[in-house]
Amino acid sequence: MIAKKVCLLGSFAVGKSSLIRRFVESIFSDKYHTTIGVKIDKKVVRSQDQDVQLMIWDIEGKDEFSTYRQSYLRGAAGYFLVVDGTRPDSVSVAKEWHDMVLQQGLKLPFILLVNKSDLFYDQRLNEDDLVELSSMGWEILLTSAKTGENVDYAFERLTTKLLENNE
Repeated sequence: MIAKKVCLLGSFAVGKSSLIRRFVESIFSDKYHTTIGVKIDKKVVRSQDQDVQLMIWDIEGKDEFSTYRQSYLRGAAGYFLVVDGTRPDSVSVAKEWHDMVLQQGLKLPFILLVNKSDLFYDQRLNEDDLVELSSMGWEILLTSAKTGENVDYAFERLTTKLLENNE
């Protein structure tokens, strides 16, 4: 079996932990618990006729960047950038995370997840930002940890990208 480390990066309260819980345990809780440091979960997925054990690192979200968090990326095969569709400022934090990954010389597959798509009427993201990121080659998926929309698909899609990156 192949093992791959995947990190979830983004601002605080964008739903990183909720996305992981939905994917790993198929449940959602609307109670907010701040992640301190890092929490690691595992799940085996089937992709391209192979079993792949994903080691999913839920990295604490903050808006200031600390050098110690850069070490959490060591050994990562890919990552998700997670933004909250109701908080436009979370996009700039995701861009900063992406820049930090690139500054470390890592060229890893990633997907931008625009979470909380179930809050349709509260969406406030600047569509121009998303169009700009898409034109730069960023893959973008709308997700909802609450309803499960695109959560399994996002992890399956990233797993496929991880395996393609190995070829």
